[in-house]
Amino acid sequence: MCGITGWVAYRRDLVAEQATVEAMTETMACRGPDAHGTWWAPHVALGHRRLAVIDLEGGEQPMTVDVPAPGGATTTVGMVYSGEAYNYLELKDELRSRGHRFATDSDTEVVLHAYLEWGEAFTERLNGMYAFAIWDPREDKLVMVRDRMGIKPFFYYPTDDGVLFGSEPKAILANPLARAAVDDNGLRELLTLSKTPGHSLWAGMFEVAPGTVVTVDRNGVRKSTYWRLETRAHTDDQDSSVAHVRELLDDITRRQLVADVPRCVLLSGGLDSSAITGLAAEQLAVDGEKVRSFAVDFAGQAENFVASELRSTPDTPYVHDVADLVKSQHSDIVLDNATLTDPDVRRTVVRANDAPLAGDLFSSLYLLFKAIREQSTVALSGESADELFGGYLWFHDPEVQRAETFPWLAFRGFRGRPGGVLRDDLLRRLDLPSYVRDRYADAVGEIERLDGESDHEWTMRKICYLHLTRMVRMLLDRKDRMSMAVGLEVRVPFCDHRLVEYVYNTPWSLKTFDGQEKSLLRAATRNVLPESVATRTKSPYPQTQDPAYVVALSEQARQLLADDHPVLELADRAKVDQTLTAEPGAVPRQNLEQLLSLATWLDIYRPEIRAA
Repeated sequence: MCGITGWVAYRRDLVAEQATVEAMTETMACRGPDAHGTWWAPHVALGHRRLAVIDLEGGEQPMTVDVPAPGGATTTVGMVYSGEAYNYLELKDELRSRGHRFATDSDTEVVLHAYLEWGEAFTERLNGMYAFAIWDPREDKLVMVRDRMGIKPFFYYPTDDGVLFGSEPKAILANPLARAAVDDNGLRELLTLSKTPGHSLWAGMFEVAPGTVVTVDRNGVRKSTYWRLETRAHTDDQDSSVAHVRELLDDITRRQLVADVPRCVLLSGGLDSSAITGLAAEQLAVDGEKVRSFAVDFAGQAENFVASELRSTPDTPYVHDVADLVKSQHSDIVLDNATLTDPDVRRTVVRANDAPLAGDLFSSLYLLFKAIREQSTVALSGESADELFGGYLWFHDPEVQRAETFPWLAFRGFRGRPGGVLRDDLLRRLDLPSYVRDRYADAVGEIERLDGESDHEWTMRKICYLHLTRMVRMLLDRKDRMSMAVGLEVRVPFCDHRLVEYVYNTPWSLKTFDGQEKSLLRAATRNVLPESVATRTKSPYPQTQDPAYVVALSEQARQLLADDHPVLELADRAKVDQTLTAEPGAVPRQNLEQLLSLATWLDIYRPEIRAA
């Protein structure tokens, strides 16, 4: 994994802008702690920070290849690349058969040569998670590509004579041409708990949408989609479907265990991560290796745990059942409230997100990854299995199924959250309900209904599609930003596009054939699971339940009020006071997390907030 950035300007010589490009590149040192590189041509500059995972000695970037140019001369094609192409060895063999020669063992060089062989059509051949940019001087164009599911982040900012781009907004904002401004649509995206493809928090900045190629040349910017989640008829019966899911998972796990650095798995004790742990342990055992596993826990969690509708049981006993079964080298990472509420940790989290997103769901993930990074460089995760196989409680809620909005927003556990402590006049201006309604209509309009599909199957197809194209990308962003803040590469096997395409198109009746959630996954991996996990109901990523957590946040919020912090231009003092005077145990912690995150973000970025 790495951090990439660059600048294309057709009316200036960027060789004179080395200091700016170096500054852009340096913003992502945490994404790539192992090496640094920049490359210039008259109208393009590329920057790269490397996290070495494959071919530690030979994969330095930016990577260049000399190619023939008109008149018998040569010219140089350059690339910066972030991510992994899991099928690079097969591609390398095919390219060799076509006459290509390689100087390294890296997947980066394979991807660059694939572009030279097949042009922009090469994207259809890639399997992996990636974001990369190729400068092709033969046409004076920049080609930016993002993986199908949006696992790796990628942003761009059009200018009057070209474009700025980067893995994260902070790289772009380090260029004087980019304004650190946020308009109403950016705030709407932040607050509505849904991620619109291509949109960004920052005004004038866009995401390269998942499964998209963005090309920049002297005529401007154009976009083309090389992959989207499509409706297809499913013809396999139950046994064949279960067998095919297992076959895919075995192949995916094998590919994603390839690395020249220490690997591990993230283990929560739920079905998803336990399945990946069991599959990884089975494959590593062939070579006489043990899988290394890590889990997060909180000081005093056993004493403080209170069952809820979403979390009926604590994770740790199930984590240990899995670790005992597969005989993993296991570590529990136990976090305390002092660290979770540390303002320096919050600053790091907000800085990693380039957005006012913090709270213990973020800080605990960051601290977990920080501890893991001391022993491993690559981790496999169970992320996105709930979205793919239908694991969340609200998938199975008839009231949610009837709602014409994003399903997670219709669930009773989430209602009323987006506005939080924000000022009422700001909320009226943003009109979040209308924005959600419009974005929901846009998303549903993308889905094709099968001929003869029942009303219930159509409803569940829509719910599954919304999770895989809107919700999962928020979670992938969180995992990427928190892991790359410490230079840890997290891989997500359940986001392999072959698995996503297949499972998305299995009927809902097959996804729930045994009366439980995630029937296909449970059946496909049952032989690598302890019985306790095989029968466990869904429990989301854990949160601390220690009352001292809210007490610490409350004290920090009171200090903001005492200091008359600028956050009160966005937040309503009366709403904050109401939160702080709530009965113990009834304090809406998300209100405090929102306030403190906003204040930290304002301190770091000092953004211009633009109305309309």
